Amino acid sequence: MKRRTFFKTTALAGGTLAVAPLNSCVQNPARQAAPEDFTSFELNEISISQLQEKMKAGTMTSEEITRKYLDRIEQIDQNGPKLRSVIEVNPEALEIAKQLDAERKSGKVRGPLHGIPVLIKDNIDTGDKMQTTAGSLALVGALAPDDAAIIAKLREAGAVLLGKTNLSEWANFRSTRSSSGWSGRGGQVRNPYSTDRSPCGSSSGTGVAVSANLCAIGIGTETDGSIVCPSGINGIVGIKPTLGLWNGDGIIPISHSQDTAGPMARSVADAAILLGALAEKPQDFTSELKSDGLKNARIGIAADFFGFSKEVDQLMAKAVQTLKDGGATVIENLKFENREEWGKLEWQVLISEFKADLNAYLQTRAGLKVQLLADLIAFNQANADTELKWFGQEIFEDAEKTKGLDDPEYKKALEKVKEMSQKGIEKMMDEHQLDALIAPTNGPSWTIDLVNGDHFGGGSSEPAAIAGFPAITVPAGFVHGLPVGISFFGRAWSEPTLIKLAYAYEQATKHRNSPGFLKSIE
Repeated sequence: MKRRTFFKTTALAGGTLAVAPLNSCVQNPARQAAPEDFTSFELNEISISQLQEKMKAGTMTSEEITRKYLDRIEQIDQNGPKLRSVIEVNPEALEIAKQLDAERKSGKVRGPLHGIPVLIKDNIDTGDKMQTTAGSLALVGALAPDDAAIIAKLREAGAVLLGKTNLSEWANFRSTRSSSGWSGRGGQVRNPYSTDRSPCGSSSGTGVAVSANLCAIGIGTETDGSIVCPSGINGIVGIKPTLGLWNGDGIIPISHSQDTAGPMARSVADAAILLGALAEKPQDFTSELKSDGLKNARIGIAADFFGFSKEVDQLMAKAVQTLKDGGATVIENLKFENREEWGKLEWQVLISEFKADLNAYLQTRAGLKVQLLADLIAFNQANADTELKWFGQEIFEDAEKTKGLDDPEYKKALEKVKEMSQKGIEKMMDEHQLDALIAPTNGPSWTIDLVNGDHFGGGSSEPAAIAGFPAITVPAGFVHGLPVGISFFGRAWSEPTLIKLAYAYEQATKHRNSPGFLKSIE
């Protein structure tokens, strides 16, 4: 609802208050509509395998499943709690589902994603009737010419591209005072557990949509935290793959040294299915889904990322006990060397690569209003009433001042931060013979504050993000009804090991609970 519409509606409501008591005398309470139950949904918490069973048995078609999700989006996202997690639905979704149903009827089933509705983040190109905008009004009106590499794979696998999700505009790389989940095009995404609270970002819409059962599964992107934080805060599973496991072509960039897309799901099993299907070399990660996967594992506690919340530390203590009960050996109080230097070096890399990478990407989009980062800065200034309404673009302005990828300062920062992060993880794991490291993914969600921006508590995305190594977050419990995740991370290409550990932990705890769409936790 637009702000002016809200005030107009409120004023009209105020004008009816004087006659309301007279009307209430003659109303029949039995005829008053009961509050709508947004937690009730036929496909609530359904898995990919369960959907496949229904389609195989003929009790439900992909078209019917797709229609139910589209209706759910209208009910929950556009109306009701107004989560604003879906920025656009695919006008061709039902037709795609019909075609896939026809294929199934003829005996052709492409794989585990055949007929499964998927939502993707609106910074991933689709060569169809949908926009690709990163949430910015500057990119509205000129469609992407082709599918991103992972979207081509998604279609080939038989998935139904249901729509695109809202996000922190420009993947949260515009202002240091931004509100996660806000974009000029889509407005503010809201947390489905308590709609006055942040969904984290930048893959805010995907995290919320998956958690609220608006799709079967979703895709987000991450540079540093943008998959794992919204997954943890919205009570779902998220996988940030090793850099290069998924092809990054056709994704609006921040940094080629750190950017990757990845699956976001309600279960480790569903995330593993999507991860394998879209890998550059398709893999079956589902073979690692073993309930005894913690047995004989060696897991280290990354102590640098604890201590920001007493309640979160208490949840992590319970998680550690679960790991031990499952047969794992836990090595405590491990700390990275020189970690305080990582952030400064990472920042130099990100702002340098953002300018170069974004300028190169924009050249692939004919007909856009902007062709360079400098054009984008000027567009935002000219449209400040919409784009700069709540916060500025100081990150854009800092990036524009960088000197390119041949700049010695950038090259030195890149070499040093990669060496420190990659060797830091590998050294720690070698010294203690570890299979993985763990840390809290996030603290409990903060209240949305468009004026002052995010009030982020703590997290642990940095090591895996900077190194380009994999991480998986799994629900670890709740603080005052707000979800908290636990992250498993480790060496490059260790997805099979991390999936095995995360799945065993998930099955031992089953902390995932669907959201209640409360207006406030008070």
